[in-house]
Amino acid sequence: MKRFFSYFLFQTRPEETLTSRQRVVFWLWNALLTAGAAVVLGLASLLLATGNASARVMFMDYLRHPALVALNLLPPLLLMALLYGATGRAWVAYLITALPVLGLSLGNYYKLMFRDDPVLASDLLILGEAGKMAGKYHLFLDRKLAAALLPVLVAGVALFLLVRGRPRLPVRGGTAAAALIASLALIPVYGSDKTYNKNANTDHINPWSATQQYISRGLMYPFLHSIKTAMPTPPEGYSEQEAAAMLAEYQDADIPEDKKVNIVGVMLEAFADFSVCEEIEFQQDVYAAYHALEAESYTGNLLTNIFAGGTVDTERAFLTGIAPDDINYRSNTSSYVWYLKNQGYQTSGDHPSNSWFYNRVNINSYLGFDQYRFAENHYTALTGEDTAWDYTFFPELTASILEQLGDDAPLFSFSVSYQGHGPYGDSECWWGEVDDYVANHDLAQEDRTILANYFGSVMSTQYYLSEMVDVFRAMDEPIVVVVFGDHKPWLGNSNSVYNSLGIDLSRMSVDSFYNYWSTRYLIWANDAAKEVIGHDMVGEGPDISPCFLMNVLFEQLGWEGDGYMQAVEPVRQELPMVHRYGSYLTADGELTLTPTGEQAELARRFHSLEYYRAHHFSGKTG
Repeated sequence: MKRFFSYFLFQTRPEETLTSRQRVVFWLWNALLTAGAAVVLGLASLLLATGNASARVMFMDYLRHPALVALNLLPPLLLMALLYGATGRAWVAYLITALPVLGLSLGNYYKLMFRDDPVLASDLLILGEAGKMAGKYHLFLDRKLAAALLPVLVAGVALFLLVRGRPRLPVRGGTAAAALIASLALIPVYGSDKTYNKNANTDHINPWSATQQYISRGLMYPFLHSIKTAMPTPPEGYSEQEAAAMLAEYQDADIPEDKKVNIVGVMLEAFADFSVCEEIEFQQDVYAAYHALEAESYTGNLLTNIFAGGTVDTERAFLTGIAPDDINYRSNTSSYVWYLKNQGYQTSGDHPSNSWFYNRVNINSYLGFDQYRFAENHYTALTGEDTAWDYTFFPELTASILEQLGDDAPLFSFSVSYQGHGPYGDSECWWGEVDDYVANHDLAQEDRTILANYFGSVMSTQYYLSEMVDVFRAMDEPIVVVVFGDHKPWLGNSNSVYNSLGIDLSRMSVDSFYNYWSTRYLIWANDAAKEVIGHDMVGEGPDISPCFLMNVLFEQLGWEGDGYMQAVEPVRQELPMVHRYGSYLTADGELTLTPTGEQAELARRFHSLEYYRAHHFSGKTG
């Protein structure tokens, strides 16, 4: 043992007295321990990749698919080899490799736990915002994290103490070059959709869930595969000339002067109607004010692309008529805001939180807004905080709208609230007593408190929303109000409250699909607006994607809209929901992953048109 330590440990080069065989063993020792440490990193990443799924079940599923294991372990192995060749120090290479691997793994783990949403390559474009939002959640260390991090720590210490072999420069250069060449050769493999589909691991997941599809493939592999979606990628079979020709068949229709009304749009943060859930025992009619407003409105279900987070997806789908996941919004982008602006409308709005959030301060102007008020340029002066709650937000918004209505030009106002943003406290009720809102005494007190805080916020929001509508109700100016929720709320890490209540989020049935993705929308008009549009605008509207909500609004107003809206209207009629993750709702109310016949052609048409619109600005800035 003494000779082993003196010959093989703590040595940067094998001693001259060693035989050729012993020299081979020396370098094998260093190489294998270095590679083993990289494997430990990769396996730790795989363990954390399971998120809120059963670690044992999913981890064993990984091991039953050797190709998946290899695709997840190769990135840390190759990076480790590259850095070892560059530095000649195994522990330094390991430390540098661990930083991105662990950073990505931990970020993904917490994002899955908090929002049931994995980290994609496109998330790196808003890394600063993600860090600021992470501060609003309580980070924790659980058994799964400990089980993953402890071996990583042990491997690092072992490399520092036991692996000191430093190959000569030519060998190191060859190692680094080989790792780099292998990495470049693997780029097509990681980007291949065919390979990605071939490596499906669906034994214990819901194939309707994009999150579970991602988890089933690990982390390093699906993350690297997602790089291609971080940049614009045309839909299959896309032809720019064909899309341009389809759009050229329609011309922007002007809004008749005698048909113009003022539009006030408000997207409510995490606002959803849980009164339809039999699993919740309400102590009072939490949604009374909202239901009263719905009784006076044209209403329906909004089937969003997001759950518990990702607000901007619903917001920009409404404003643009397209699914916004592959748009970088770094320049003027076609939208219905630009259309209304070019029809003589003022375009403005409020968000009572930070302007940097989703880069709204810049992107809203690219979408056509003339002015937008945020915490920095308005609300902080009122509250002294970065965010304003609805008792400040709605009165301020109402006052601003009344001021703008004094101008000759009609108004399009679209605002996004903040008050309903999770997480909701689980130890103290912010809105009175827990028993004021929910019974469900079989639930843990923490779960009941989360629900009470959510419902307390919902009731507060309804009160101030109704107060704003009552102001508009009495006005002679024609005003139409559009209200909708952006997504279902966060209700506990790993959806713990939903699970405790027994609310099915599996998306394996139509009901569970709605449980996961649906919110509500309503379109309300005051008497002056009803006179202009010629009908009461009351009733049940269709279930639709956010990208079709403006179509429904314009239909109720009797407007044709721009050329794009006219071009996609046949799609909306037959496929009122086109979901980002590959599912469709037919006009008959059926969910499908594979529309056929005419509906398949309409889906292809829509994806071509939306991609063309996203990358060809059609507004007028002058």
